[in-house]
Order: sequence, then C-alpha cells, then structure tokens
Amino acid sequence: MKSMMTRRRFLHGVGAGTALVTMPQFLAACGGKGGAAATTPAAAPANPFLDWFGIDEAMLRRVMAELTSRGATHADAYFQHSRTNTLRMEDGLISQATSSIDQGVGLRVVVGDQIGYAFTEDLTEEAMLAAARTAAAIAAGGALAPPEAFAYRPETTGFYQIAVPWADVGIDQKLPRLRLAEAQARGGDSSIKKVSVSWVDSDERVLVVNRHGRIVTDQRPMARLYVNVTAERGGVTQSNGADLAGRRGFDWLTDAQLREVADRAVARTLVLFDARRPPAGELPVILAAGASGILLHEAIGHGLEADFNRKGTSIYASMLGQQIAPEFVTIVDDATVAHERGALNVDDEGNDTERTVLVDRGVLRSYLHDQISAEHYKVATTGSGRRQSFRFAPLPRMRCTYMENGPHTRDELIAAVKGTGIIAETFTNGQVQIGAGDYTFYIKNGWLVEDGKVTAPIKDVNIIGNGPESLRRITMAANDSQLDIGGWTCGKDGQGVPVSQGLPTVLVSSMTVGGENA
Repeated sequence: MKSMMTRRRFLHGVGAGTALVTMPQFLAACGGKGGAAATTPAAAPANPFLDWFGIDEAMLRRVMAELTSRGATHADAYFQHSRTNTLRMEDGLISQATSSIDQGVGLRVVVGDQIGYAFTEDLTEEAMLAAARTAAAIAAGGALAPPEAFAYRPETTGFYQIAVPWADVGIDQKLPRLRLAEAQARGGDSSIKKVSVSWVDSDERVLVVNRHGRIVTDQRPMARLYVNVTAERGGVTQSNGADLAGRRGFDWLTDAQLREVADRAVARTLVLFDARRPPAGELPVILAAGASGILLHEAIGHGLEADFNRKGTSIYASMLGQQIAPEFVTIVDDATVAHERGALNVDDEGNDTERTVLVDRGVLRSYLHDQISAEHYKVATTGSGRRQSFRFAPLPRMRCTYMENGPHTRDELIAAVKGTGIIAETFTNGQVQIGAGDYTFYIKNGWLVEDGKVTAPIKDVNIIGNGPESLRRITMAANDSQLDIGGWTCGKDGQGVPVSQGLPTVLVSSMTVGGENA
C-alpha cells in the first residue's frame, strides 16, 4: 500500500494545512470523532490499516464477541475513513475550496433475512462495544465464539492504483487545471456568458472484518470534473454541461482531457439554440452509445438486483433461464473495469468482485447478489454488496453496468428508421417503478431522424416505456459499446453509490415520445 500514515498523523496534518476543500452531496456527513483506542495498538500490526484506524486484533476480537453474543448467521464490522476535497470556480474566481473528513464503523448482525445494524463515529473500544450490543439485540440465540485468529486478504494489484494519492496533491496543483478548463469553455463562442467548473477528489480507506476473522482492506480514490456553460443569443438563454469521472489520479487531468470536456459542454449548450421538440407519439428511438446506459441501469439493472427478486417485487423474479431479449443482447455488470467510477477491488462486505453476466445472448442468467441473497438462492455472491458509508447496511447494487457490442453499425440503425424517429443522446433525470419496470426519462440533447437521415437537433423530450418491454423491442444494436465517462451516482433506499453505465447504439422499435402534438 502506498504512502501509508497513521490516522492521527493524518488528522494533525489536515489541521495544520492550508487549502481545505467540501464533500460532494452524495457523501455529505459530519466529520469523524476519532479518539484514542481503549487498548494499546500492537507495535507492528499485521496490516497498516489497523494502525490507521487505531485498533488492534485483540480489540476486534472483543467487538466481534459482543456483536455475536446472541447468535448470528453473519456478522461484520465495516471501518471507513474518507477525505473529500472540493473546488469550484465561477467566472474565473474560486467560489469554494473546502475539505471534509468522515470516519466511523458500521456493525452488522444478520439472522436469516433480518438485520441488526448500528454505527459509531467514535472508534474507542467502549463506543464500538456499545454499538455492537445495539446491533446484536436482533438476535436471540446462543453466543458464537469470537475469531481465534485473523486471516488477511492478500494484497492485489487492484483496479485503481494511482501514482500519487489525492491527499498529496495540493490546491496549487489543481487550480491551473481548473483555469485551463474554464478558459477553454469561455473561448468556445462569443455567446457564452457564464462558466463554472467544479472539482471533487477523494481518498477512502475501508477495512472489513467478519465473524470468521477474515480481514479485507481497500484504498479507493475518486475524482470528478464538471464544466457548466450558460450562453445567450437574442435574449434566449441556454445552459448545459459535461463531466468526466473515475477512480483516477492527478496525472489523468491532461490538457487534452480538460479541453475535450470543456468543448463537449460548449457543444451541448450551443446546439440547444437550434433545437426543437420532435412530434409526439409512438416512435422508434435510437439510444446513443454511452450515456444512454442510464436507461439500461434504471429500467433494467435495478430489476436484476437480487433483493428485489428475493422479495418478489421485481418483474424478473421468475424469469431466470428465460429469453428476455434478442439473441444479440448480452448485459454485464462488471466491477473489474480498471479506473471506472463503479470499479471495486472488493465489495463492502469484503467479498471479491467479478464480471457478472446478467443476460447472456438474450437469456437471463444471474441476479446481482450480496451475502443475504446469495444464501437465499444458494449461489455464490457476485461481490455486489455495497453501501454509501459506514452509516448504512449493504445492499445488492450495480457497479459498471453495460450492454456488449451488437452485430450492426450506427449508420445501419439510422438508415433502418422509416418515417420519423429520434436519437436520445444525453439524459438529465428519470423515474422508474422497480416492480413493473415502467420508466420516464428526460432527454436534454438529441436528434430527429426522418426516413433514415439525421435532420435536426431536438431538446426537452420525455420518453416513456417499460424496461422489460423495451428490452424485447430492441431490433438492432451497433458495435460501438462504451461506458459513459460521467460522474453517475445511483440512489436506492436512501443510499447513493458511485456507478458506471454504458450501451452501444441501440434501436428500440417503439417508445412513447412526449414531443409536440401536430
């Protein structure tokens, strides 16, 4: 593990530092309390993460004994430390530069399908034992023996190693990068009146220990840059933006990368001046490669998370082994795509992650499993147990969800549209009913297609449909599958986690398009 230092030295360094940067909304929380451990840490801990959190194996053994004092099917402790930095530049001036530290431990007891959960920001032994007693209250059986010894997951190369941790990158290094992106966007057109550039980076350390004594650690970087542009022509104002995100380091922010995201924000904004709304009705819809993965994620992916199927609320609950899409459709959820926002070395239950094939050539093959659902279905976990922070129990969640390449080309899809159709290019929001799979999505940018040709830009369009039905209505898929590079955060049961999603260009024979009536 690179450049490890103790938690106490880290907190002292932050207090003495200069640039302090805010947590993004999906991680917002008060800072951890820290505090000295009730027992003296071992002089040479078996894993540097123990020293980081100020704990040792003897303390873990006592906490796990308390956690399983009334029995358990599963039990674990999830330690987490996050430092998040935020910078915001508006019209060339820094409007925000803050830093936030969040730290604590979540303690979970599982008895069948029931969960007892408690957390504390105070990592003293007394506080952890009290939280363990609260979580254990769900159980009513005999005490389980605490681990006699601990086994550490071997270090691996990992899917998101970076050369320099974000904690070692100063504000003086970041500001020139923001200024370059701001200048590139402002110089894109004389109509541009306002440019804002937002930057967020974070370093996160987690340690997971279960009742059997297995200890798993992970260090997770994250970065996101967002450029927003406002332009005015003839009294009409338009605004749009673009971003890029991933588990990457500072060397990722090359001049070319920054100029590209700024140019994309400008192009998405300026095209809106010429865009119009398409005709309303049942139309063929081409979902553009990359960003359209939001529809795959929301309308289909959530329905394949095992907890919804275990509870019988997903429409896919009885469809394992059935043909649910054309044979050229293969859908994957993959935590092993290096440096992607949704990549994970291990999940938040401490399980190894994998590339999970959900739909194989049109046949539903698997759900996304955490430990509870895996035990219910008597299968191996897919490493999909995720949580927003130590304050939450894990749930089956997506990671990097995408459809693989199809047999066609994008030009072939466009040529196949007879009459009027649209291309959905960028999305801003949507709503989905997980049980039935019904959805509504709002398209910010797109294109009108008439008799096999792209004829005009469109904007402000709603598309309405049903996920399983739309999956069956896919008639063509191109060979240009890609993951969107934006900073997507998935919400479920009040928790937000970073995800990636993607799609090849796909033709759906019919969706309800909320455009203009003739």
